[in-house]
Amino acid sequence: MTRPNQTATDTLLTDIAQRHFHGLETLETRNRDALDFHDVAVWAIRHALEEAYAAGLAAATK
Repeated sequence: MTRPNQTATDTLLTDIAQRHFHGLETLETRNRDALDFHDVAVWAIRHALEEAYAAGLAAATK
């Protein structure tokens, strides 16, 4: 079951991930370790989570 705005959510999350995790092409599983696992700095994870949280707040207040 997909949510009504699933495509928009997926696009937003992919955009955030690509800005913060350089070299990331997609959030889809590709069944290859070299493509599905990435070394990521904790500060990059934090910044991405902060941006996603802010996007959620903005969407909730519309």
